[in-house]
Amino acid sequence: MTFLRNISTLSLMLLSLHAEEVGQRWGTEAREREYYRIVDLPLPKDVVIESGAFAALPDGRIAVGTRHGDIILITGADAEKPQPKYEVFASGMDEIFGLAWKDGSFYVTQTCELTKVTDTNGDGRADRYDCISDAWGFGTYHEYAFGSKFDKDGNLYVALGLSMSYNSWQLLRGWAMKITPDGKSIPIASGMRSPGGIGMNEHGALFYIESQGPWNCSCSLKFVKEGGFMGHPASYNWYPYAPNVGPAPAMPKSGSRLITESKNIPQLDPYAVIFPYIRMGRSITGFVINDTKGKFGPFENQLFLGDYTLSLIMRATTEQINGVWQGACYPFREGLSTGIMNLQFTPEGNLLSGGTNRGWPVRGLKPFALERLDWTGVMPFEIERVTITPKGFRVTFTKAVDATTGADPKNYVVKTFTHPYHAGYGGPEIEQQTPAVTAVKLAADGMSAEIEVERFKGHCHELDLIALRSRDKEELLHRNAFYTVNEIPGKVQSEK
Repeated sequence: MTFLRNISTLSLMLLSLHAEEVGQRWGTEAREREYYRIVDLPLPKDVVIESGAFAALPDGRIAVGTRHGDIILITGADAEKPQPKYEVFASGMDEIFGLAWKDGSFYVTQTCELTKVTDTNGDGRADRYDCISDAWGFGTYHEYAFGSKFDKDGNLYVALGLSMSYNSWQLLRGWAMKITPDGKSIPIASGMRSPGGIGMNEHGALFYIESQGPWNCSCSLKFVKEGGFMGHPASYNWYPYAPNVGPAPAMPKSGSRLITESKNIPQLDPYAVIFPYIRMGRSITGFVINDTKGKFGPFENQLFLGDYTLSLIMRATTEQINGVWQGACYPFREGLSTGIMNLQFTPEGNLLSGGTNRGWPVRGLKPFALERLDWTGVMPFEIERVTITPKGFRVTFTKAVDATTGADPKNYVVKTFTHPYHAGYGGPEIEQQTPAVTAVKLAADGMSAEIEVERFKGHCHELDLIALRSRDKEELLHRNAFYTVNEIPGKVQSEK
């Protein structure tokens, strides 16, 4: 979460977009409504609910953890014309950015600790707060902590932000922690800067969202491996407190490239998914897997991610090639009312979003809001996902592409770029390439196309498919996808 230094003013943000791009954004948002409508969940008068985390309960209610440290239970979130009932279950905590439910208790990740919260007498209010882990330090307001849901073995994970982007003043700041079922707190990975969320990807591997800033020129989705280094060396000072992961890695060379440094530093993995700055988010936050079994449309088993500054929601998909994670991101829905902090699918398969502007500039106009995205049942013409092939990419669509536009290589435009890997705050897109698409094979059913194109390791590859049309002559709702190439199938992985 990169809200302090990464956000200046909303006007500056808008000025940073070309006028043409702004027009495209708002024009697309109008079309998006046809497929995914935004439904407001009215809040009680004079009640502030600045959502930071969600959990779905077995009885169908949704729990929301707030910035002010409350847990609020929501009944009726899926009603066609919602008038939800809100009940305060717990209070007195601080900046809740992780909420999980197990065996009748909440497990709350707040700034200073992981807390088990229980209603022992059944009156609907928490009366027991047990500290499960406070194995990390806390000294400034910007030292956030983000928590996961339980993994298959009953572990929880916590991602700890640095002290004001550049420093690790407090114990284990910039580290990922594993909290085991028996309460052990184990540091597992260093190098985080300002996380926005942590959890499992669609394949069950642990990932977190990193924010643009020092040593990170863009927001990204990163794989968290035990003993790993996530890229920001400020947290090296805590390796003596984490003997289980071995000695500190070599210091990365500022001004190099991440893909280059990952060959020299075994603990460092490159970004799995790069989110081009502003074009695909500016302060990306919590994510959730769509496991609604088709209730939310054609994007089953994909990650949905919020963005704080731009008040929007995106999609992402991942795959593992030669043992290295990589994948793509895609636009999804704009026009949310506030800065999005987290997302949760409801029992009926709708997507609940919530957040706050926290007093900082965001694109949405409300200081806080709870909203629900419902699929209208109308199928959009979209890029469903992009995967890599030995010779190029395979693009899958939600509707059949017509043969005239879909079989023409000129209609598949690919551009690539990378970033410097440096200690500076953010950074430009560099080493731009425009490789030619030399061939395309459109599937007989029109639902996918394989293109042949040169790829560049360490580069984000932008696909622009504006010229494609569906068989009913519809334009793509979103013309772009962005695939990050770390490895190419069929080629031997570079030694690390």
